[in-house]
Amino acid sequence: MSAEACPVKGDKGMSLFERYLTVWVALCIVGGIVLGKVAPELAQTLDGMAIYVNEATVVSIPIALCLFCMMYPIMVKIDFGEVLKAGKAFKPVGLTLFINWAIKPFTMYAIASVFLGTLFLGFIGPDEVDHVKLPLGAELNVGDTYGAGTVVLVDSVKMLEVPLWRSYLAGCILLGIAPCTAMVLVWGFLAKGNDGHTLVMVAINSLTMLVLYGVLGGFLLGVGKLPVPWQALLLSIGVYVALPLVAGYFSRKWLIASKGETWFRERFLHVLTPITIAALLATLVLLFSFKGETILQNPLTILWIAIPLFIQTVVIFILGYVASKVLGLTYENAAPTAMVGASNHFEVAIATATMLYGLSSGAALATVVGVLIEVPLMLGLVKFCLRTQNWFTHEPAAVTSDASDNVERTQ
Repeated sequence: MSAEACPVKGDKGMSLFERYLTVWVALCIVGGIVLGKVAPELAQTLDGMAIYVNEATVVSIPIALCLFCMMYPIMVKIDFGEVLKAGKAFKPVGLTLFINWAIKPFTMYAIASVFLGTLFLGFIGPDEVDHVKLPLGAELNVGDTYGAGTVVLVDSVKMLEVPLWRSYLAGCILLGIAPCTAMVLVWGFLAKGNDGHTLVMVAINSLTMLVLYGVLGGFLLGVGKLPVPWQALLLSIGVYVALPLVAGYFSRKWLIASKGETWFRERFLHVLTPITIAALLATLVLLFSFKGETILQNPLTILWIAIPLFIQTVVIFILGYVASKVLGLTYENAAPTAMVGASNHFEVAIATATMLYGLSSGAALATVVGVLIEVPLMLGLVKFCLRTQNWFTHEPAAVTSDASDNVERTQ
């Protein structure tokens, strides 16, 4: 794998932040809850710095800046020239696309609906409600119904009052339609997979999201009775996917042409890392400053959301891994194929949930729970891959490399 795709830091290929991401998120939960108690007006003031259309918040400016800083470093690492190599590996690429876009969004909806809307509804509270942003472009009056919600006034601002579990469901849906294009580079590297295949899928998924993210998101959110106007989805995709993608593509070309690829990999990308971390953590602290009361009143909220996300990840991983075996893929292609499907692009999910439903929404909270469980769960799946790689054939180069490693260890 090229260095810009997956900067290797330490023996395990993960930076300190990546390795302990779950710890940082847990600290953000605590910090956000404390902030919400000590200075509740701060987060509300920041979230109020927004662009409004017809009394509805369209873009929270501070959050948009934070989320752009999260997304741009991911997009600038992607070499879209890798897409041209897709035709050389039709089976693994085709399988990955099929799982990501034809299966994963629908299994996420089904699993989350069963758990949040039925099995855990008594724990969440069947009468508990959430107040989310009014849909962009929808001219609604107080008392009007929209999907499963009713327009109400909250602090003199029109909001949509929806069942809390449906708000959590919306966040799960947004995770399910966002295949990973960032951390999966690390997972594939740690699992000793085919780095070229992982890079190809990162590039293809980034491009495919421009079309299918809005289509599938609009459909499934509508089925979940939290419909979102197509204008809102287009705006979200434009701001949080297309804009950083275009900025990353052109700045990457310009920087490599002017400074060279070595400078780009070893200097520029390292400068971006602390910016990305700071933006992510700031967003999480703000989010939890709003949801602190909900968590304190029902501390098991995160668990109720985490269980269906955990099951979804494992199910999709098993499906990809078994299908790879049936199709006769080598281990080096099977591991990243399963990893790409199982992992989620939580940055896009957080950004979209924040734009569509608001920073204080249950949907935004659900997307952050995805971040919370991502690292420990995916590391466990990496270990599973390494322990079961003998179930597959290996690429000749990999076999030779493993044999050489064994020889070196015996000397």
